[in-house]
Amino acid sequence: MQVQRMKTQSTAVLPARTGDTLPDIVLRGVRTHNLKGVDVSIPRNRFVVLSGVSGSGKSSLAFDTLYAEGHRRYVESMSSYIRQFLERMVKPEIDAIEGIAPAIAIEQKALPKNPRSTVGTVSEIYDYLRLLYARIGKIYSPDTNELVLKHTPEDVSLQAGFLDAGTPLYAGFPFPHHLDVQAHAFSVREELQNLLQKGFFRLVVEGELVDISNEAAWDRFAGMSPEELARVMVLVDRFKLRRDDKFLSRVVQAAESCFQESGGYAWLMVPGGKTFSFSDKLELNGVEYQEPSPQLFAFNSPLGACPVCQGFGRIAGLDEDAVVPNKSLSLEEGAIACWTGEKYRRYLRRLLEIAPEVGIAVDEPYEQLPAAHKELIWKGMPSKRYKGIRPFFAEIEKDAGYKVHYRVFLSRYRGYATCEACQGSRLKPEALCVRISGKHIGEVTRMTISDAQAFFEGLDISPFDRQVAGAILAEIQKRLTYMLDVGLDYLTLDRLTHTLSGGEFQRINLSTSLGSPLVGAIYILDEPSIGLHQSDSVRLVELLRKLRDLGNTVVVVEHDREIIEAADVIIDLGPRAGREGGEIVFHGTPGEIAGATRSLTADYVAGRKSIPVPVSRREPDFSRALKVFGAMQNNLRNIDVTVPADVMTCITGVSGSGKSTLVNDIIKKGMLRHKGLGTDKVGTHRAMTGYEYFESVEHVDQSPIGKSSRSNPATYLKFFDDIRQLFSRTRDAKLRGLKPGYFSFNIPGGRCENCAGEGVVKIEMQFLADIEAVCEECQGRRYKEETLEIRWNGLNIAEVLDLTVCEAKELFKGEKGILKKLQVLDDVGLGYIRLGQSSSTLSGGEAQRIKLASFIARADVRHTLFIFDEPTTGLHFDDILKLTACFNELLEQENTLLVIEHNPDIIKQADWVIDLGPGAGDKGGAIVATGTPESICSNPASLTGRHLRPWLEGNM
Repeated sequence: MQVQRMKTQSTAVLPARTGDTLPDIVLRGVRTHNLKGVDVSIPRNRFVVLSGVSGSGKSSLAFDTLYAEGHRRYVESMSSYIRQFLERMVKPEIDAIEGIAPAIAIEQKALPKNPRSTVGTVSEIYDYLRLLYARIGKIYSPDTNELVLKHTPEDVSLQAGFLDAGTPLYAGFPFPHHLDVQAHAFSVREELQNLLQKGFFRLVVEGELVDISNEAAWDRFAGMSPEELARVMVLVDRFKLRRDDKFLSRVVQAAESCFQESGGYAWLMVPGGKTFSFSDKLELNGVEYQEPSPQLFAFNSPLGACPVCQGFGRIAGLDEDAVVPNKSLSLEEGAIACWTGEKYRRYLRRLLEIAPEVGIAVDEPYEQLPAAHKELIWKGMPSKRYKGIRPFFAEIEKDAGYKVHYRVFLSRYRGYATCEACQGSRLKPEALCVRISGKHIGEVTRMTISDAQAFFEGLDISPFDRQVAGAILAEIQKRLTYMLDVGLDYLTLDRLTHTLSGGEFQRINLSTSLGSPLVGAIYILDEPSIGLHQSDSVRLVELLRKLRDLGNTVVVVEHDREIIEAADVIIDLGPRAGREGGEIVFHGTPGEIAGATRSLTADYVAGRKSIPVPVSRREPDFSRALKVFGAMQNNLRNIDVTVPADVMTCITGVSGSGKSTLVNDIIKKGMLRHKGLGTDKVGTHRAMTGYEYFESVEHVDQSPIGKSSRSNPATYLKFFDDIRQLFSRTRDAKLRGLKPGYFSFNIPGGRCENCAGEGVVKIEMQFLADIEAVCEECQGRRYKEETLEIRWNGLNIAEVLDLTVCEAKELFKGEKGILKKLQVLDDVGLGYIRLGQSSSTLSGGEAQRIKLASFIARADVRHTLFIFDEPTTGLHFDDILKLTACFNELLEQENTLLVIEHNPDIIKQADWVIDLGPGAGDKGGAIVATGTPESICSNPASLTGRHLRPWLEGNM
């Protein structure tokens, strides 16, 4: 590939390949954000990686230019109603773009917080499951497990065919018995009159034909009870059985009339013999079942949602883990936490008194008690004058309405429990009666992706059902296969999306795109390797190539070395971030990048630069350590874990091995519960000790900073207050009497009221995604013109917020408080972000580093357990070097770091490593190895150690 360079601007235009039908995508003069008028050619139908340091312009080129222009041109093809908003959509700053194709972006978006959103719904697999169960699902009685079938006229004919030739037969339907008891005689006469008008003249009463055309016969029916009337049959046809097709056709016609006239019932009677009943309703033993439809299996619809939990699968109630937090304690030792206080100790004393009488051991750990004994403890024993835990809380709840201290007491032990009515399946009982191959839809969604794939491959259904549902089954299996391809075999279909990592959610979106493949499109992905263990990178590369081979152009913003080296073409931006970036410093194949001289990426790939292995490691002090015993949540296999204080501990392992469950569900929530700072349900474990060594716990994750899109780095680190103070002290502000609050865009005053200080207004596009357009009144500056007249050091408040961190450092040289926080932002590799950049535009990795900066900026943070969940998200090799320096600074302040990570550059910095595995899901959940990074590498059972070894040996 040729690389063209010009002195005036960074350029890398590749000529179109002669063998291709379609030309390459050529962008000329791109000036979006910090891009410096670059010209670049993206080869069509190739796997292209955009690399470079954070803030160098990768996302600006990929998403804010390539995707934005593709999306804008798509809107141009829409109706005139939609096109009227086109002028308000931000157009990328670009001179020309050629060969653009429809673009699909798969970004690191914030995870859906909707408690109804699951892996099955976002991957669209659940939609196909609903359709499958509606098409070929069979209904079984929940009481007798019998198959529930509805009859057809052909079934009536088939039954007649089993009788002897010449047998006399009556075909009819039951006499209407929906009669008004209070006006019985009148109702019967009315029904008889209706039958005559419809042409039915004979009824069968106890085997005798009665002609009702003579009103004298009506008196006989007036004296009958409803039970007797229910045995009367309206005659539709009578015949003698023959074996020819004409006769059977006559039976079918009679049955059709019966079903139509009676509302779904038909009788076939042998005079003086047996009566055969038929119904075209789904009915068994007097119970009518609902006809399966896709809506019946939708927990987002009132037609399918469980009436108890309203389709959430959980209901508010007592949290057993809060009532009995330490299940390794016995009843004598105070396992029941709510009865350990002086006020309610009498309930525990009574339990201890009567326990020996019913055989409950009071000196054995609670977890070892039989389920029947636990139920007695919770339910109570009125005959023994023992109240029980549930009745105790029911009594407390009665008084909670008017006594605050009761409400506070209740809140400690409340939580969410699985709905007993639907067992967490979210659906009404009628939906759970429908099965395919012996399983209802709730059981299928509780399977992991790999188990579900095996279930559908071995599906036990009839050839007819397979033909009916062939297309649906193919779609389900195809999507499951793509989920396996992206390394998500351990997820269950009912897993809530807000419990996923950002990388897992992005890979689900990727698999969904593959499930509905387009041809000739541009797929733009933002770091799809996030959350992937090194051993899974190969599968991801194969998937991206499969997407390319379908006839698409795949553009990936990526920092992972293996993904970069697997690309067809690398476009590296830099050389630095922000104003110092925005240029193309390399454009070529992976084999050519080592020769690039201006590329930081090339320096690390070629080995000219590296992240050094620490000369010495901190020695863990296990006498001061957080210890978790018997961790059993999700797939964890009753493991004991020790996290030493004042060192950096890495939790490693393949995706789905149990890292997040251990750290987030057990350690974080357990610590918060013990500190009295959290009420969330803690993951199942026997006991936790050593939490007293830590003053607090901080979870630095990738969730957005602040609570709204108005939040930004300046407000989050609280130096915007200082900036507003500076503006309020200016001469013009004093003359006008303006206080610091006037310069806030969160409250009325100096802000633009048209956009309420947002700078953008949201336009609802009905069936399309909403569009955010720049506010026409303030032009995105957030403030009124009067506010912008006030200047400090030559800049107004909007211009200050538009500065990057590096530029602001120069402006605020004399302001020590502001400068310190700006310096910390620069230290964590965020010197390129703007002070007023909306939190909604920050990536997960950027949000995480802003939170890290806020803690480093505080000198009072001591003896804190910091939990980081993949802090290298969005970081270049050079940025990871800065991150390790920040980690060391936190450790020097006598803090403890617990890091979930896959990146070898971070793992090799750790003082202690806990490696989980060996596999994912049911194959994981065990501790494979613990120790220093060097000892992990020497353990042959550790997959992490195998991939870490080259980094420690200096080969990477």
